[in-house]
Amino acid sequence: MAVGKEIRTQIASIKNTQKITSAMEMVAASKMKKAQNRMLASRPYSEKISKVIGHLAYAHSEFEHPYMKEAGDVKRVGIIIVSSDRGLCGGLNTNLFRSLLKQVTDYQAKGIEVDICTIGKKAISFFKNSGLNIKSVLMDLGDAPHFDDLLGTVKVMLDAYDAGEIQQLSVAYNRFQNTMTQVPTVMQLVPMVAGEVEDMDHHWDYIYEPDAEEALNALLVRYIEALVYQGLVENIACEQSSRMISMKSATDNAGDMVQDLELVYNKARQAAITQEISEIVSGASAV
Repeated sequence: MAVGKEIRTQIASIKNTQKITSAMEMVAASKMKKAQNRMLASRPYSEKISKVIGHLAYAHSEFEHPYMKEAGDVKRVGIIIVSSDRGLCGGLNTNLFRSLLKQVTDYQAKGIEVDICTIGKKAISFFKNSGLNIKSVLMDLGDAPHFDDLLGTVKVMLDAYDAGEIQQLSVAYNRFQNTMTQVPTVMQLVPMVAGEVEDMDHHWDYIYEPDAEEALNALLVRYIEALVYQGLVENIACEQSSRMISMKSATDNAGDMVQDLELVYNKARQAAITQEISEIVSGASAV
């Protein structure tokens, strides 16, 4: 039964693939929990420093930091793009890139050039032929990146902002909402946008030591670094969640395919047996 043999080979191949996807699902589930713990551990710091910066935006300091000044004529912007190093995580990276390309198209329609820094192999492989100016590439950070790993990439873009090469800087990443939902997010870093500060019924000024310029330089740079790092750990949690869901779907689909193929195989086998019995009966009658 040549047809039966081909079906059995296909069933065996799909079952082997199913074992692999099932193992990847379990690994992703384990890594997802650790990634979520790292994400939740870093959130209080980023939220607190964001609140401090929110207060500073309303303060009347004797020194106005360049990062807090509204940009005038914007001719070039910078974007730090956070992606995964590996695939097999559904449409996580594709959804982010598609959302980002719409914004890039809007910039270009207004005559604004775009510089990018990519974090993760998927971002560089997607944007290397896009025609955008790639200022920095960072990859292979692993599942537990360190804060210091990002300092060089952030410094490249902040130096470009300080030199006037770009007039706006943003970070693009997938924000973790829950295990089933990851939201593509583009957040403006500089110039800083003063948002509403919760439970803030009055404004106040600060006393800076040693002086306002030195204190704000250190604080605002650390604030930007913290937001980029938070975007990275959020994206890693999204990656593991999306991979777990994708591998579970692949495992379930493989099971459905095996059932369908086994049904086809049994029908083909039954038809072959029936034909053989018919041939035997016909031969016996002829004798």
